[in-house]
Amino acid sequence: MPEALAARRNTVLVVDDTPETLSLLTDTLDQAGYTVLIALDGETALELLDQVTPDLILMDALMPGISGFETCRRLKRDRLLTHLPVIFMTGLTETAHVVEGLASGGVDYVTKPIVLEELLARIRVHLGNARLAQETGAALDASGRFLLATDRKGRLLWCTPKARALLEDEERGADIGMDRRAAPVRHLPLALIERLLRLRRGDGRAPARGTLELAGRRLECSFVSTLGADELLFRIADACGSDATGDEQGTLQEAFTLTGREAEVLLWISRGKSNRDIGEILGISPRTVNKHLEQVFVKLGVENRAAAAGAAVRRLSR
Repeated sequence: MPEALAARRNTVLVVDDTPETLSLLTDTLDQAGYTVLIALDGETALELLDQVTPDLILMDALMPGISGFETCRRLKRDRLLTHLPVIFMTGLTETAHVVEGLASGGVDYVTKPIVLEELLARIRVHLGNARLAQETGAALDASGRFLLATDRKGRLLWCTPKARALLEDEERGADIGMDRRAAPVRHLPLALIERLLRLRRGDGRAPARGTLELAGRRLECSFVSTLGADELLFRIADACGSDATGDEQGTLQEAFTLTGREAEVLLWISRGKSNRDIGEILGISPRTVNKHLEQVFVKLGVENRAAAAGAAVRRLSR
C-alpha cells in the first residue's frame, strides 16, 4: 500500500539557498503528501531538470549565481518544460518584481514570510490547472483536430498530430528549425496573427480566417480562442483539402438541423468529453456548453447526453 500511495504523490522542486526556508518547506510539503526535491541555486535546478521533471516548482527569486527569474526563463525555453508551473517566493514586493516574475514564465508569486496554508492552497490550484491543461491537450491529440497554439510573437507552443502532419514536409525539414524531441519549432507570421486578432475583435461571433502560404502550399488559418495570457489557439486546414473533424461537424449539423456550435458540442459529446473538457477545447464556459446541449436534446428528441451521443455515433458511422 505505501508504494501505491507514493506512486500517486505529486513532486515539488524547491529552489532556495536558505536552509531555514528549505527545512520549513520540506517538512510542510512532506506532511501535505508531496514528494520534495531540493536545489540550492538555479544552475543546480537546471541540471536536476535534465534528469527529472517535477509537477511544480517553488523558486526563490534572489539566489547566488543566476536569479530565480533567469532560471525560470531558461527552463521555459525547453519545450518539454513549458507546462511546468513555477511559483516564485521572495521578499521583493515592488510591482516591477512581480511583473518580472510573471513575464519570466511564473504562474504565481508569494512573498516572504510565507503563509504556509496560503502556499499549499496555491500549489493545489496550480497543480489542478496544469493537470487539466494536460488532459485537454491529450483530448485534442486524440480528436484528430487540426489545432495549434502560439504565443503572441507567433512561436509555436504545441500542436495536435494532425496539425503537425499538415505543417511538416520532409523536403523542407532541413530549412526549418527542428526540435527533435517534440514538434517542429515554427513561427506563424506575426502579420497574420495580428490580422486574425483584429478580425476577431471586430466580431467575436464570427471566425477570423486568413491564408498562410507555406512552401508553395496554401493553408487556411482561423483564430479559435485565447487559452491564456500568451497562448492563442488556431485551427488550420489545407485550402485544397478538408478537415475530417469539420466534415463530421457538418454532417451532424445538416442531419439534425443544428447550429455550428451545437454540432460542435454534440461531436465532442459523442467522443465522451465532459462539459468542462468541451468548454476548455472550444473556449466557452461549461454553463454555455450545457445551454447548447439543452437545445441539442430538443432537436434530437432525446432526454440525456448518452442518447445524444448514441444518435451522433450512429449518424457518423453510416
